[in-house]
Amino acid sequence: MTKSFNAPAGGRALALDALRGLAIFAMLLSGQMPFGEHSLPAWMYHAQEPPPAHEWIGTLPGITWVDLVFPFFLFSMGAAFPLALSRRLQAGGFSWRVGWFVLERGLLLAFFALFVQAIRPYTISSHPTTGIWWLALLGFFIFFPILTRLPDKWPVAVRLAVRGAGWLAAILFCVLVKYPDGTGFSLGRSDIIIVVLTNMAVFGSVVWMLTRDQWLPRLGLLGILFAIRLSNMPQPVDGWVHDLWTFSPDPWVSWIYHLYYLQYLCIVIPGTIAGDLILKWTSNGSPAEEEASSQWRMTVVGLLMLAFVLVLLVGMEARWLLPATLITFALCGIVWKLLAAPVNRLERLYRKLFSWAIYWLVLGLFFEPYEGGIKKDKATLSYYFVCAGLAICVFIGLSIVIDVFRKQRWVQLFIDNGQNPMIAYAGINNFITPVLALVGADGLLTKFASTPWRGFGKGLIITLLMALTVSFLTRRKIFWRT
Repeated sequence: MTKSFNAPAGGRALALDALRGLAIFAMLLSGQMPFGEHSLPAWMYHAQEPPPAHEWIGTLPGITWVDLVFPFFLFSMGAAFPLALSRRLQAGGFSWRVGWFVLERGLLLAFFALFVQAIRPYTISSHPTTGIWWLALLGFFIFFPILTRLPDKWPVAVRLAVRGAGWLAAILFCVLVKYPDGTGFSLGRSDIIIVVLTNMAVFGSVVWMLTRDQWLPRLGLLGILFAIRLSNMPQPVDGWVHDLWTFSPDPWVSWIYHLYYLQYLCIVIPGTIAGDLILKWTSNGSPAEEEASSQWRMTVVGLLMLAFVLVLLVGMEARWLLPATLITFALCGIVWKLLAAPVNRLERLYRKLFSWAIYWLVLGLFFEPYEGGIKKDKATLSYYFVCAGLAICVFIGLSIVIDVFRKQRWVQLFIDNGQNPMIAYAGINNFITPVLALVGADGLLTKFASTPWRGFGKGLIITLLMALTVSFLTRRKIFWRT
């Protein structure tokens, strides 16, 4: 039997959007978990901040599903660089136009890191009033004229006027707002997650552009990062390498850049390699008549991709290290056998991606004892590489759903949110929460959340409302440029 296997429309890998959307959905959901006396089991929180106190315990090893969401987002960011930048690069060399695009993206993300923190209702006031809720909503809507991709058919003057109005409103907000400590706008008040993403967006893009189609130099750079990281963790030794690691530039810059942020390239660089492979698959525009994938075989592969996540999360958190490692190695062998004879381009992509997943997982598992066991905070080398391998597994699983079984609608909510993640990130605190408070629904939800799992239900409702809002905007082609 033969079947036509087309690359995704427009060269877009929807499974990558779904991975990013799954990450942002889980990230928002994790922020809505109940705390205190209504706490859930420990595996529902960051492993190093267990209930009921939720205080950071730096010596506590293990990871939970909550610890996967940020590296999954970073991995999908890295995988998107080849797809987003390849069309902007001129053949045969570095394009300064693309360089400006990368810098502009970094500046927008830096602004986002500052402004999204400045407008949060609980940043403005520890006890928000009706006026604070409206102010938080105003801050959210200020983002739209600044970040929305305006239609090219609009006159240039109109687009400039819209952008200018947005920037003027943002400046006035920052000048006029006052915080509980009596201070106003400050560079020290920023969102650390977006700060790290800003560094990864700029340095990850530059790394990919300088090593395009050259994995060896890219992996060589990863080795240098290894050396710097190993020289400073867990016990730093005085010397020029340590000085480089801790160097703080001018205060006007230090809020957005530190060398140690670049250790997250240990996730982004594996993502770029996966992105190169995905790019080759999506850019083959001429469909070929190829044998269809075996339904049962792809079902088994998809289920085993989920099994990798479950085995390593349970094994690393419960500290069943040897059983988890042996089961992981066994799963690697089974999937390798199932993908041994790919029958079409998509299966060849899966085999290549899974080869890298094996490498990152094995590397991460061998690093597990180092730094006192795998941890998200402070992040260990084992954490970076295990998460990179798991991200590939989840991507393959999502791709099987979308590209093999053609069940895109099953994960459409994740796809829509993955194409518009920053609206979701800002909107959960500055749109959904204020709206619920203003209409009085927050009180009803609080009464409903009378038990730990009902508290989880409350968080799930809030997260779903945000995800549905983003889906609505995405389907109407309203995107933020970041």
